[in-house]
Amino acid sequence: MENNNITNIHEAKTNLSKLIEQVLAGKEVIIGRAGKPVARLVAYDKESKKEPRKLGGWEGKVWIADNFDAEDPEIIAMFEGKDDENFN
Repeated sequence: MENNNITNIHEAKTNLSKLIEQVLAGKEVIIGRAGKPVARLVAYDKESKKEPRKLGGWEGKVWIADNFDAEDPEIIAMFEGKDDENFN
């Protein structure tokens, strides 16, 4: 295993059990690609769960037009190939 702070992906796959043991011992493991960090392996803390999202958070901030899902005959004709003569 590498002595520096970043473990490359191949090494992480090969030594996953050892890395998990390090994490369980309180160490944070950084996994990198080409020497650049891409992931962090840390112990799971079920007590630090985020609060559940509450419904209605966007109420009054977003609106949908009444004709949002209305069909447009011109667009349907293009999808069905009925408007091909305009593209020649």
